[in-house]
Amino acid sequence: VQLQASGGGLVQAGGSLRLSCAFSGRTFSRYAIGWFRQAPGKEREFVAAISYGGGNTYYGDSVKGRFTTSRENAKNTVYLQMRSLKPEDTAVYYCAARTDWYAGSTSASPCDYWGQGTLVTVSS
Repeated sequence: VQLQASGGGLVQAGGSLRLSCAFSGRTFSRYAIGWFRQAPGKEREFVAAISYGGGNTYYGDSVKGRFTTSRENAKNTVYLQMRSLKPEDTAVYYCAARTDWYAGSTSASPCDYWGQGTLVTVSS
């Protein structure tokens, strides 16, 4: 499995950005996809996840109401739409795949595959 995250960049506070995670190598519809982020000097943090069927989504407390994740199985791609961005959202964002996702599952450990990360910088 290969995951390719893209779409990061520099944005002003209050702005929006959409990240993409392209999946290849296995049957995409059999994998749940999650997003994590890591800021300099901080631990990796759970951001959002979407179940393999797309029917369930999960969000970290710090992004609820601002970020939305979705998937387009025909394109083997998951998106993370980020709105009302804050300077504290600055981090490298990673997508990860596992066989399914459950409510309350915020650990990075069960993830089987990881993308290389894309940098999001939010200026104040």
